[in-house]
Amino acid sequence: MPRRPRIVLPGTPLHLIQRGNNRQACFFSDSDYLVYLEWLEEYAKKYSCLIHAYVLMTNHVHLLVTPLKAESAGLMMKQLGQRYVQYINRTYRRSGTLWEGRYKSCIAQDEVYVLGCYRYVELNPVRADIVLHPAEYRWSSYRVNAQSENSSLITPHQQYINLASDRDRRRIAYRDLFRYQLEPGLVDEIRYATNGNYALGSDLFKDEVTMMLGRRVTPGASGRPRRK
Repeated sequence: MPRRPRIVLPGTPLHLIQRGNNRQACFFSDSDYLVYLEWLEEYAKKYSCLIHAYVLMTNHVHLLVTPLKAESAGLMMKQLGQRYVQYINRTYRRSGTLWEGRYKSCIAQDEVYVLGCYRYVELNPVRADIVLHPAEYRWSSYRVNAQSENSSLITPHQQYINLASDRDRRRIAYRDLFRYQLEPGLVDEIRYATNGNYALGSDLFKDEVTMMLGRRVTPGASGRPRRK
């Protein structure tokens, strides 16, 4: 059965995840994380992708991006993934694949869902019991979005900008979003949509995307259709 084409709308945020093959490690040292981030910025600029949030875990990567063209995210991830695999194989004298097939993704509606994806991405180390607070984890965008760390990689999404009228108040408002864990229902929604390549948002948003793309963006009914 052919793979369903990705759901992508230029200018619409995209949450994506790429895992190591068989959930094995894809980062082995601090240098690996730094190299990945350097090349992520390079290819994001080359292929017109805005990076809003990221977290690099030992065996997978989460990104929240806005592709400005239909092919932006696909080209960025292809070039980045291939170059990084070559680097890892050369550095650690290994061979074969590093990633678990294609990356998985979902488009996200504005307001609740975009900020929910911000939190989902940057809270990953907390959910994994690696740290107690996202600020303690070095390889994420939290310190850029919530504190005063500078980064030429991160571009704030409009929903982030709408949190407050100036940068300092914006960071305070953003930190307030992390006073509590992400709601379990929203976590499940994000995971389900990302793993299934579905639209993440309200029913109205899903209907609008379906009409724009002319194809289904939600799960279909299970089993064979009934005969009439």
